Amino acid sequence: MTKSIRIGNSELAVAPLSLGANVFGWTADRDASFDVLDAFVAGGGNFVDTADGYSAWVPGNSGGESETIIGEWLTARGARDGITIATKVSTHPQFAGLSAVNVRAAADASLARLQAEHIDLYYAHFDDAETPLEETVAVFSELVDAGKIRAVGVSNYSAERVAEWFRIAREGGYHLPVALQPHYNLLERDFETNGLQAVAAAENLSVFPYFGLAKGFLAGKYRDEAAAGAADASPRAGQALDYLDDRGRRVLAALDTIAEAHGVEVATVSLAWLRLQPTIGAPIASARTTAQLPALLASVTLDLSEDEVAALTAAGA
Repeated sequence: MTKSIRIGNSELAVAPLSLGANVFGWTADRDASFDVLDAFVAGGGNFVDTADGYSAWVPGNSGGESETIIGEWLTARGARDGITIATKVSTHPQFAGLSAVNVRAAADASLARLQAEHIDLYYAHFDDAETPLEETVAVFSELVDAGKIRAVGVSNYSAERVAEWFRIAREGGYHLPVALQPHYNLLERDFETNGLQAVAAAENLSVFPYFGLAKGFLAGKYRDEAAAGAADASPRAGQALDYLDDRGRRVLAALDTIAEAHGVEVATVSLAWLRLQPTIGAPIASARTTAQLPALLASVTLDLSEDEVAALTAAGA
């Protein structure tokens, strides 16, 4: 991989691709998840993104399955010092919301599942309208002071609320966020116009967008309903078909042309475009099998020309 990028103003430095662990304990069982993590690290990866709520939506799961698998892998491989772990709070069924009491308890539960002494990057996963933002900002800073987390991140917040978080933090002398996690890819472009890109630039936030491959659509996997209904299709395939319109086909055509020119897969081009956008630290992409990883890892070193970036940007506009 290329040299590391620094996360905002923190001391954290990571390779510019984050492995999304939302599939661990869902479409990837423990053994498959271990294989993916092993291959990701062997390919130069060192940044893993999860959340305490993954994957409570799966029948039989209760939340925390992804963190548990990661913790077991970290311990089994003795890999904790070489891996940067990002996790999130507010969606675990037992730890919903962002009250101070809840955040403290959720952080301790995540640390136990991860078998770790600290969380590298801890996100407020979703804004909590029921809890004063001042309370949330203060408890996240408290966790930094306690050594339980190293840095603060914000996910799925509006630009106005991110700016408010910074105002409160500065006035209270609290630790400032260093990372932002929005929904952003070639087909989901609100990030560019809703103020989040601007506040990320103004506050030197490293941006780690999720659904970088639009639930598999930008990997070129789902070009018709038959592909989405195939036996090996992801459970998200039906959602990916929402992108199968004139705009989606236009983006796939542009991706196909550039992928062919470089001799790489469509997913590689999609993630490379995302990596090259302003304020982006690293795209987040998940893999439920090791076979899916090479295309993701290749995106880190793929150099797209200005014309290629512009063509993709225009196709997805």
